[in-house]
Amino acid sequence: MQQPFSTQPYGPPPGTQPYGAQPYGPPPGAPYGAPPPPYAAPATSFGAAGFGAPGFGAPPQAGLPYGQQEWTPPPKPGLVPLQPMGLGTILSGSFTVLRRNPRPTFGVALLFSLALFILSGVIVGVVGLLAFSRLDTAPIEEQEEIAAGATAITLLSALVPMALALIASAVFQGIISLEVARATIGEKLTFGGLWRLSKGRIGALIGWTMLVTLAVTIALAVAVGILALIAITAGDAGPAVAIVLGILLFLGAIVIGAWLGTKLSMVPSAIVLERLDVFAAVRRSWTLTDRFFWRTFGIQLLVGFILNLAAQVVTTPVSFLGGILVSFFGVSGDPTTMFVLLGVVYLLTFLVTIVVSAITIIVQSATTTLLYLDLRIRKEGLDLELIRFVEARAAGDDTVENPYLSSVSPTGPGAAAAA
Repeated sequence: MQQPFSTQPYGPPPGTQPYGAQPYGPPPGAPYGAPPPPYAAPATSFGAAGFGAPGFGAPPQAGLPYGQQEWTPPPKPGLVPLQPMGLGTILSGSFTVLRRNPRPTFGVALLFSLALFILSGVIVGVVGLLAFSRLDTAPIEEQEEIAAGATAITLLSALVPMALALIASAVFQGIISLEVARATIGEKLTFGGLWRLSKGRIGALIGWTMLVTLAVTIALAVAVGILALIAITAGDAGPAVAIVLGILLFLGAIVIGAWLGTKLSMVPSAIVLERLDVFAAVRRSWTLTDRFFWRTFGIQLLVGFILNLAAQVVTTPVSFLGGILVSFFGVSGDPTTMFVLLGVVYLLTFLVTIVVSAITIIVQSATTTLLYLDLRIRKEGLDLELIRFVEARAAGDDTVENPYLSSVSPTGPGAAAAA
């Protein structure tokens, strides 16, 4: 005869209470409200335990079921956790750069902006003064021609400060890239230390900036030449055709500029952190942003919108109130007071603009660098290399190589110096 699968009756084993009859609460004899046994917090000291210590990137507890294993956060030795980054992490990390190490970032940015402003005023002012001073001694019939030449010379002199601003922007972008990269692995360097790390990369950064400026200038000159040629040679309908074509070219330039700007936005970080030449960095940026174009473009656009909105919120009230005060005192007929007030309003507007510009360049450069690190973490496992680097340094091993150098990075004295 076939035996049943089980001879045990349904329900709890004999001699035990039925299911649901067990009382809730502590075991018999234990008073209510008794504190639980003290919890021994795992060691999380970075220098002593390292990443392999419990509570700081520790492996899952052996022998425990999956649902009972304690969750451990990803290692965060510095600015951001060493894992693929979300939008919130990138935004918070970009603004944290400002307050984490303000001297080589915010302080230097203020000094750069102030120096460029003063230098621009001196160059344009001196050239304009010398050029227009000839009008006092020139004959009447030559004054119009001399005035036109002086105006052209003054406008050309403004190109020098623009070139200096581009160079300063390129250098500072490289400094911020190094600051973000070193802050990610827990280092906090002075401006001198960051400058030493950028040795040999400043020329490539300046060359890249000048190359982009030259390309934009040539494209603009070609577009203006084509529109002028159409306006001249197309008869009566030439100006209208040129205007319509100019609008289409402008919209197309926005689309192409956004596309190329996003695809090539990682070039400065690749130049500084991987120590690549300009053309290798261009290929590197193009490859890194592949399949991540819209994410990279969207985050950069969002950060730019936030910074622009914040700048408008800060600068618009200053300009608006200044204009109202100047108009009021101008109507009252007190020229001395109006002149002094104009100077105060101009100085206040200038200081606010300088501060906002410094914050903008820091946050935008930091955002781009964090996106660069995130792309390398997602596509190359850079987080593992950074963890090995930090663990080795914590163990006293100073011979470990620079973790930011990739397989396409050059080797030799330059790479060793970057470590």
